[in-house]
Amino acid sequence: MSSETFTTAMFLIAAIISAGVLINAIFPVIYTLSGTITSSSHNVDERLSTDVRIVTTYASGGNDTARVWIKNVGTARISEGNIQLADVFIGTPGNFILLGLAPSGTHTWTYTIHEVTTNNCWDPGETLCIDITSDKIPSKGEAVYFQFVLPSGLSRSITFTAGD
Repeated sequence: MSSETFTTAMFLIAAIISAGVLINAIFPVIYTLSGTITSSSHNVDERLSTDVRIVTTYASGGNDTARVWIKNVGTARISEGNIQLADVFIGTPGNFILLGLAPSGTHTWTYTIHEVTTNNCWDPGETLCIDITSDKIPSKGEAVYFQFVLPSGLSRSITFTAGD
């Protein structure tokens, strides 16, 4: 009888130690996964609520200037910091360049938010006007490629004909 008691006690101690090791191994993973899932959920929500649409365009190769109007048609506010971190490309299809936010270099862009509510954010329903200066803008009648990419990865592009 004492050998059965001793064996049962040893199995019970081994089971308790195994359960402790298993819990110590699993809880950190579950905690990390919950943080990752929460972060991913926030990113997906941000991407789904952010949407912009290119409204109209103009380019003049003779003046090396272009202007593009983009409307915030999503439900999210886009901060001025995110606008300043955006990538802006212009040129001909297959031969375009990344512009720098002015005043850096010869291929630059600036922006103006036509705000309904003055809060230095690009709110839903407001229009962003991008002014571009670059010698990569093609001549009158040629195709112009423009692309705008927000830091979140939202990208909009258009190909249009240069005027003069």
